[in-house]
Amino acid sequence: MHRDSATLSPEALVSAEFLRDPYPELKWLRENAPVHYNDAIGGWVITKYDDIVVTMKETGTYSNEGRLGRAVDYLPPEAKAQLTGFQNHYRTKGLLHSDPPDHTRLRSLIQKAFTPRMIDLMRPRIQQIVDDLLDKVADEGGMEAIQQLAFAVPVTVLAEIMGAPQSDRHYFQKWSNLLLAFQGVNKPAFEVLTQAQDALVEAREYLTRLIARRRVEPGQDLVSQLVAVESEGERLTQDELINTCITLLVAGHETTTSLIGNGLYLLLQDRSQWQMIQQDRALLPAAIEEILRYESPVARQPRVIKHDTVLGGQELSGGQMLFQMLNSANRDAEHFTDPDVFDIRRTKNRHIAFGYGVHFCIGAPLSRAEGAIVFETLLRRMPEIRLVDAEADWDVTKRNSRVLHSLRVEF
Repeated sequence: MHRDSATLSPEALVSAEFLRDPYPELKWLRENAPVHYNDAIGGWVITKYDDIVVTMKETGTYSNEGRLGRAVDYLPPEAKAQLTGFQNHYRTKGLLHSDPPDHTRLRSLIQKAFTPRMIDLMRPRIQQIVDDLLDKVADEGGMEAIQQLAFAVPVTVLAEIMGAPQSDRHYFQKWSNLLLAFQGVNKPAFEVLTQAQDALVEAREYLTRLIARRRVEPGQDLVSQLVAVESEGERLTQDELINTCITLLVAGHETTTSLIGNGLYLLLQDRSQWQMIQQDRALLPAAIEEILRYESPVARQPRVIKHDTVLGGQELSGGQMLFQMLNSANRDAEHFTDPDVFDIRRTKNRHIAFGYGVHFCIGAPLSRAEGAIVFETLLRRMPEIRLVDAEADWDVTKRNSRVLHSLRVEF
């Protein structure tokens, strides 16, 4: 791959090298081919902020419904026949796999768990979780910050929100990794799809048991609340309930893991910005927004084109797939001054790391709160924390996610 070449090969955008450092190629695409078809990905790739916002707003043209199930379409019939469970799951409408009015109905049922009031009530518990995790490593002089902190915090919070035992959190990570591995392209390998199907079988069985327990022994958790709604009839089916719970299992911690891990790496890589926050904690909210912009946790999102349309001068056909490159939009020079500079004092920062419009991430306030509590606690308890490795160890197995595989720190 040659970043100074006049063209990019289709395979460039699915390579490990691109996933480690996608920004030079994304800049070239914004300037030279902002709307183009990429056969290796299996759909249209769009890179400009304004075009991506349009496709997020116009759900009647660019749909979430059925978008992930389309990953099997390129396979021959005999291979597709082995993936009926995968196809059936993603045909079911869920929070991330539907458009209004179904999406509006599902979102309204879940929104109550993520209101500002509910998150304020959760803050003491999140603080306790963070302190407990840091207590475990305080005398060790260091930690692997992804598993021991960035992942551990949101997955523990998620387990409590859903009413699942904390001891089961390793299942959440396993299923999430397998279900994220096929996403971000429209032609994933058959083996990756079968592994995702196996994860769906396990997750659906687990959730069926959890839901059955909550019918008999309801609590204050989100699953109990959703079961109560489902029992009222019509508003939420069993399949919708399971589909939405799987979405929460996958999306409920990955973005926050990215925010915490990416943020810690960025702030410690340039200690001057860490020191600025140390001296003025009022900078922390802006720092979190800059982390989300600069290393967007969700790198790309797919949409199904519902009918023939035109975007950026290109004719798009109904039935094709389109991929919104959020990490490109958030470095668009038409919207951000010096977009390739990480600057926690940035004032104009209307990033779309959490999406835009009706599909704006329902968990964004919780993710921001968890990130803020982690950074506040580290600044207070471990102000001298530093990186062990200068080189970032990016996870190149998930094309949708911008997340570190590991991050070793000392304190």
